[in-house]
Amino acid sequence: MPTPVPHASAAYVDPLPDTIPRVRLERPGTRHEREFLAAALRSRALHRGFVTAPATAAEYHDYLGRARGGARESFFVVTTATGELAGVVDVNDIVRDAPSSGRIGYYAFAQFAGRGLLREGLQLVVERAFRDLGLQRLDAHVQPGNRRSIVLLERLGFCREGTARGVLKIGTRWRDHERWRLLVDDWGADHADCVRA
Repeated sequence: MPTPVPHASAAYVDPLPDTIPRVRLERPGTRHEREFLAAALRSRALHRGFVTAPATAAEYHDYLGRARGGARESFFVVTTATGELAGVVDVNDIVRDAPSSGRIGYYAFAQFAGRGLLREGLQLVVERAFRDLGLQRLDAHVQPGNRRSIVLLERLGFCREGTARGVLKIGTRWRDHERWRLLVDDWGADHADCVRA
């Protein structure tokens, strides 16, 4: 809502309204390789124990190969102001038959963590998954100690379904993960009735 200007007859209109997106999605490619590897290096402490981001040119090219697979859609979250990489979102294990679903994985780079940019990027990916890919369900697996990620999923409307023991290998350890889901029918709805396991 515009903020009135004191002692003025006309309302003040913010020249940069909140509707201007702070991020956009880009497909991973070779042009971001140097920036990605530098950001991953700077983010090792943030990612430790939660995610293993590609750290070498060979690992990055392996990632690009997987990002172009038929059961995966990958996106870089890029700031609109500067074009810098803020994070990564992958929709993995896409099943296009009934039930059409995918599992999201995501991480922010350290210099952009905690600013809400990954949340905005995830919102764009969720919209694309439901509208463009025609998925009916998105799942996310989150370690119980990753409070920031749990809050992020709650804000996006995901509901916790339970805990799976030893479901994902991160680094050298198999780790327990909470299972979260968002159904297309629940997307954008009031989540007061979300059943929490």
